[in-house]
Amino acid sequence: MTAAPSYVELTPMPGLVNHLRTVWVQTTGSAPYVQRHLPTGGAELHWPLGGQPRLLGPLTGPRVEVIPAATTLLGVRFHPGVPVLIPGDVADLLDRGVSLDELGHPWVDRLGEAIAAAATPRAALLILEAFLLDRARTAGADPLVREAVRLLMPWEPRDVGAVADHLGLSVSQLRRRCVWAVGTGPKSLQRTLRFQGFLALAQAGAIATGRRGADGMAGLAVDVGYADQAHLSREVRRLTGLTPRGLLGAEVDRCSCGHDHTASYAPFLADRRSPVPV
Repeated sequence: MTAAPSYVELTPMPGLVNHLRTVWVQTTGSAPYVQRHLPTGGAELHWPLGGQPRLLGPLTGPRVEVIPAATTLLGVRFHPGVPVLIPGDVADLLDRGVSLDELGHPWVDRLGEAIAAAATPRAALLILEAFLLDRARTAGADPLVREAVRLLMPWEPRDVGAVADHLGLSVSQLRRRCVWAVGTGPKSLQRTLRFQGFLALAQAGAIATGRRGADGMAGLAVDVGYADQAHLSREVRRLTGLTPRGLLGAEVDRCSCGHDHTASYAPFLADRRSPVPV
């Protein structure tokens, strides 16, 4: 009997929180599932049990795929600039999905056998995380890019030039390093992180701070750095192909698919200021 459709997102195991944003297990059930992947700033690893694992490079727009029926998929979302599985220039993987075999990793078959032998999908996910933790210990991320990612988060909007000055780089140097490690330049990354910040606020049911007198969706748009709600709408359509309400659904506090993304968006909310008291 085919398992019922499900999607469970989890916080990565200790030791991986600085490398992974979230992990998940997804089961499609008896019907194929149309998945709309959205830009997050980082790469993703998709490992279907019994199938070929693929690395999805950072996205600049929506990517739609159909996950076959009766598929159980392990998912891993990396923070921007994390080089755990990507051996070289991340820009080569921008808006592309490739099998791990294409990247020349010799351990894919052995790890696949261990994952296939796991008693449950959750146990298989733990095996995958343990492997990634071991690789993360020797993966050397560019510290300046990691700091740039932190500074480009949406809660304290900064000009890219100011970020470059803070890091002791020229704007062109910062761009080259970001393109190599993240796949896009800092401005494009900042737009993606701002969009992700909006989703984090909306899906957490956050209350707008009331800056500039705006509340509701318009207030959340201002809080995360958009000029106004119209600016938000343009950016969301560019990044997802949908309107904000088309993406989130009529309730506005969740994506239209109904999945719980708390584990993914909690890191975005950690540094957000509390709403200003009325």
